[in-house]
Amino acid sequence: MNDDALTRIAEALERISPKPLDAPDFSGAQAYVWHVSPDRLDPVHNVNRVDINLLVGIDRSRDTLLANTKQFANGMPANNALLWGARGMGKSSLVKAVHAAVAGTKLVEVQREDLPTLGRLLNILRASSERFILFCDDLSFSNDDTHYKSLKAVLDGGVEGRPDNVVFYATSNRRHLMPRDMIENERQTGINPAEAVEEKVSLSDRFGLWLGFHPCDQDQYLQMIRGYCDAHSVEITDAEIRAEAIEWQATRGNRSGRVAWQYFTDLAGRRGVAL
Repeated sequence: MNDDALTRIAEALERISPKPLDAPDFSGAQAYVWHVSPDRLDPVHNVNRVDINLLVGIDRSRDTLLANTKQFANGMPANNALLWGARGMGKSSLVKAVHAAVAGTKLVEVQREDLPTLGRLLNILRASSERFILFCDDLSFSNDDTHYKSLKAVLDGGVEGRPDNVVFYATSNRRHLMPRDMIENERQTGINPAEAVEEKVSLSDRFGLWLGFHPCDQDQYLQMIRGYCDAHSVEITDAEIRAEAIEWQATRGNRSGRVAWQYFTDLAGRRGVAL
């Protein structure tokens, strides 16, 4: 193939390749969602979240993440954070509530399947004077999933280093982000299982903060509902809450902050209270 042909191929590839995203005006919203094909940051003007004071039973995690976020917003060093544990116990709610409670940051939500594109996103955010919390909800990886390598590069920062104006918060039901049987494939292919585990488990080690969330007890469950009722002016006695809410969680076979909110939503609807 001659030089002219190579030049024509290069020019054709340049024409069809997506143009780099221009730096958006971040003054228009406090939160954004990262999308690809084409790359864009869509503003979110009304974030779906609850007040931080309504998050019950997670005081230690709340205070730790709040302090870390305040450090980051003030231009001080801050850690990436992994919020892991029981489902429905307020992991993602806490991230969004902390963002609302701390002025000076923008929240950027990233989908797990878009992790390989984070390098492009970081190049955009790096050029801004704003400070950004990258947020990935329900993060986990399967045995044959290689997306975790893209996340490692983001957390480590690669040659350039993670931008000083970016911190990464993720939620997961798994502490190490991988299933327990993740080494089976490596055993079958002859890769040293210990080395395989070390490579994959080391991903969670790149989060400076590990915040654990555990199932709530009955008193905390009822306290959550009482807090929602008081915040939204729903008049109901503690005895009525106990009778109804315990029956509600029994039908769900689960007791959590999410179940408490679902019961309260039903209660508010029955009482004619708009949320």
